[in-house]
Amino acid sequence: MAIQDDAANKQKAIQNRQDQHDASMQKGDPGSGKDGSNAAQTGIHQPSGDFPAQHLAKPGLEARMELKPKFMAEHYKGSGKLAGQVAIVTGGDSGIGRAVALLFAREGADVAVLYLNEHEDAAETQRYIEAEGQKCITIAGDVKDMEFCQQAVDQVVAKWGRLDVLVNNAAFQEHAESLLDLTEDRFDETMRTNIYGYFHMAKACLPYMKRGAAIINTGSVTGLKGSKKLLDYSTTKGAIHAFTMSLAANLLDQGIRVNAVAPGPVWTPLNPADQSPEDITKFGQSTTFGRPAQPEELSPAYVYLASNVCSGYVTGVVLPITGSVGE
Repeated sequence: MAIQDDAANKQKAIQNRQDQHDASMQKGDPGSGKDGSNAAQTGIHQPSGDFPAQHLAKPGLEARMELKPKFMAEHYKGSGKLAGQVAIVTGGDSGIGRAVALLFAREGADVAVLYLNEHEDAAETQRYIEAEGQKCITIAGDVKDMEFCQQAVDQVVAKWGRLDVLVNNAAFQEHAESLLDLTEDRFDETMRTNIYGYFHMAKACLPYMKRGAAIINTGSVTGLKGSKKLLDYSTTKGAIHAFTMSLAANLLDQGIRVNAVAPGPVWTPLNPADQSPEDITKFGQSTTFGRPAQPEELSPAYVYLASNVCSGYVTGVVLPITGSVGE
């Protein structure tokens, strides 16, 4: 069995154990969010109100979501901000990663999409990138494995001869009601995917990066505020924020910028693959906006941080895009 399939099965097993535990708790109606009918719309109109009740098997396929995330950003016009560059996006098959990969292509970059084993989603992302007139390769594997990360990066550079942007975005998330529900094995899966994976990729990419290159890490509002039911996930996101600031200081003399985006709730496969069908209907309604973000509302921030024309004086920043005032 391929390493990435083994990792996906491990994540499904963690999910199944938590689902069984949740069922045994016989929780009542969780509807504690706002009425999504009054969600704020300050730009392109986005979906709001109650979302479809659904629960995806991990790692979660976007192709199987009942309400598909919006990632095309039809009103975003490229202007060559990344022309001639090469980018790697981990977790680029779906969700935020897919939206980012698409806009990078629209800005002129060739994109390597790294993903676990969601082959259907990855192939769809590749089609969208190539429709933008750019080249794309997809590489399946587990970022917990340093050897895979090194081989993937070497493959990208061998194919295209350069590497300008790394987006660390792959993540594992599974909720828990109590610290006592977190086994060593489960905590290790979250840690090794979410923070070791970022470390592995940055280390593999760094020898190929030159002055003007950029590393962008996906953090989270949970890393800024914590989350009582995402103890291990929040811990890794806080670590990612600290890693971002520390690596930014470390690489500044080499002319390489390192920044992070800290999203709030975003409609991606990560969340229906974690929350119950009942909980997911109210997803994002506790934000000031009263709704979750769509991936296309996050992706322009990654373009900004990737382009040294736009953010050449920005490094070590954790940019919050949370849908809530003051966060």
